Amino acid sequence: MSPPEEHHQRGSQNGTTPDPSVVRHSGPWQHRDISANGIRFHIAEAGDGPLVLLLHGFGQFWWSWRHQLTDLPAYGYRVVAVDLRGYGDTDNPPRGYDAFTLAGDISGLIRALGERDAVLVGTGFGGMTAFNTASIRPAQVRAVVAIAAAHPLSLARLRWREIPGTYQGLLRLVRLPFFAERKFAAGGGAGLEKLIRRGSGPAWAASAEFAQAMPRVRQAFRIAGATHAAVEHLRWVARSPWRSDGLRHREALARRPVSAPVLHIGGQGDPVIPVSLLEEARALCHGSYRQEWLRGIGHYPAEEAPAEVTALLVHFLQELEALPAGG
Repeated sequence: MSPPEEHHQRGSQNGTTPDPSVVRHSGPWQHRDISANGIRFHIAEAGDGPLVLLLHGFGQFWWSWRHQLTDLPAYGYRVVAVDLRGYGDTDNPPRGYDAFTLAGDISGLIRALGERDAVLVGTGFGGMTAFNTASIRPAQVRAVVAIAAAHPLSLARLRWREIPGTYQGLLRLVRLPFFAERKFAAGGGAGLEKLIRRGSGPAWAASAEFAQAMPRVRQAFRIAGATHAAVEHLRWVARSPWRSDGLRHREALARRPVSAPVLHIGGQGDPVIPVSLLEEARALCHGSYRQEWLRGIGHYPAEEAPAEVTALLVHFLQELEALPAGG
């Protein structure tokens, strides 16, 4: 772990917000700081072998992958869960929350980790980032596993009235300056917990693990600048359809469809990104593509059904290893 002074770009100044280092929970992994694309990233890492890079979703942090980070290394993989730009103990610069910069973040992380390429596993917003990176920086993406995530181009092509209600409400909320930040941070992060509960399947939302996990999630979201950074990620998605960078983004994805193998996992009970929207990704992925749906699961499959998700990941990763080089 780096000395505290090396990762306090956004530490608490008045004692009312948690120190960023609180997200460095102990477990069968190591915490490291990695410099990439001009900022410092916090990662949790375990195992040796081909690189599997885990990308969390909105309002989460690296710890949402705790089950996979524990189990996947035993199958011969180097597994790295990262706090995305602005989250957890990663720096939160004032800008850089657009799709192109995030793809550069992932590309830079892969290089900084000393690898040529990686399998990107992303959930929610992290899944969208995995799709983006596979189109914008294809040489460094061995394969994509997108969980509870629509392809960004299918979302961008939707007319407003076609956007699913829960997701539409979220996009409407983040368009307004600072309103979303106040709403999610209210009550020490109670607003965020309410959002996660609404998106979860009923079994997980009522479970003891959910109750135990939420204080850590709320604490990470209260780190200075983390709430604003998280909202900025979604704010770019909400505002970009009417801006030049959004047009460039859509053109880039249309010009270079995902050619890497894709495993698409969705919860059949997901109220945020329904199965019908995930289905549209098939036409936007020109390599091998497979979908798996989990019954009774909401927007957080990696936490709601960790054993099932890990089994799907292992099967997919082992299939990749059996392919010829460049296959």
